[in-house]
Amino acid sequence: MRPNDRRYTETHEWIKPDGETMLIGITDFAVAELSNGNEGDLVYCDLPEAGRMLDAGETFGEIESVKAVADLNTPIAGEVVESNMATEEHLEILSKDPWNQGWLIRIRPNAKSLDKLMDAAAYEKFLAAHKH
Repeated sequence: MRPNDRRYTETHEWIKPDGETMLIGITDFAVAELSNGNEGDLVYCDLPEAGRMLDAGETFGEIESVKAVADLNTPIAGEVVESNMATEEHLEILSKDPWNQGWLIRIRPNAKSLDKLMDAAAYEKFLAAHKH
């Protein structure tokens, strides 16, 4: 089961409240889809500069593997406070720990409501319903 302390999107991002800010990352499913379980398959990640304002659903960066390029989308509107440069420079962190060390950006949200996003159980159901 995926962590219950965050919310999930249909595009496989997660968002987790962290004090006055929120952390955003991608799920283990997204990492597996991009890398086929081979951490060396992740080759590039582009994250935004601090201060960038994002609208809900807006693409804030991209992650690239040897087989695909995926857009990274923000679940809610807010201002980028920090990008995780360690993850951007060492993509193997995503393969090892997408839930904690592998967060991508920290934002100061414009709204506190995550009600429109899926909890862990709903995300599990969404994945089960959309198996290839």
